[in-house]
Amino acid sequence: MPVDTNTMSYAIVQVATGQKQSRIPIWVMRQAGRYLPEFLELRKKYDFFTIVNTPSLAAEVTMMPIRRFDLDAAIIFSDILVVPQAVGMEVSMEAGIGPVLPNPISVPSDLFKLNFKVDVKEAMKGTLQAIAETRILLQEREVALIGFSGAPWTLMSYMIEGGGSRTLSKAKAWLYRHPEESVNFLNGLTEVVVNYLVEQVLRGAQLLQVFESHAENLSPHLFKKYCIPTLEEISKQVKARLTELGVKPVPMIIFAKGGHFALKEISSLGYDVVGIDWTMDPKVAREIVGPDVVLQGKLDPCALYAPQVIILISIECSG
Repeated sequence: MPVDTNTMSYAIVQVATGQKQSRIPIWVMRQAGRYLPEFLELRKKYDFFTIVNTPSLAAEVTMMPIRRFDLDAAIIFSDILVVPQAVGMEVSMEAGIGPVLPNPISVPSDLFKLNFKVDVKEAMKGTLQAIAETRILLQEREVALIGFSGAPWTLMSYMIEGGGSRTLSKAKAWLYRHPEESVNFLNGLTEVVVNYLVEQVLRGAQLLQVFESHAENLSPHLFKKYCIPTLEEISKQVKARLTELGVKPVPMIIFAKGGHFALKEISSLGYDVVGIDWTMDPKVAREIVGPDVVLQGKLDPCALYAPQVIILISIECSG
């Protein structure tokens, strides 16, 4: 049974749909990160993906920063790499290293090992249930809940590289060497992402963010050829599927880190909000996307190391 997603009383939802507010809503992408001592204590007891896949633990971690700070939204504690896990890949989070996929995709025939028709309700049940439980915990607060997924290119690059990479040379080589198989790979991931995001809304997510975290590694040509079609399909299909189910679509945010070169194209993909990173002048971004697109972001994460007065100035400048 779909949850009630009528959340227009939330400031961040109103802003995401183009309504003016007296102040800028604030949330932090990595809200339950390494800076919270209570999270660090929990990590001593549990493996990272154990927390992600245990609804009560993921819900608790999601709530940790909300209990400390006056934020306008919480983002569910999960990881973009639950999608590769769902389609059949092993993923671990190694201390001091980050994500590790020990058996990466290396040749096109490896794609037959992946299940792009996976039942996301079963494969991602930990995160989906965590969303439902977190909505209950947030009932007494004017705080919206954000769900998310990695975008297909970002997921594909992790799956080929076997972890993080500064250059993504292996994944980019795939785009050049195997263009047809790359499209099939990306389309398969797109289908999973769409299904996953729809389920997140049905469980209670009030906004959705799509992370194209590796946009900056592509040339404008490659981004236009391989990312634009999948990002547009996600926006279009998620909204269409929710409408078919009788659920009002929630605002969707696209964040293509380092994708300044495609900001105009990104702003026309059907997302309600376009995220920009701290290297982009918001005035320039506004000139590029026009007056009708909602912009999000800009604050340099490292600005949070500064004294409080500097942080407040930084937030004001970001707006």
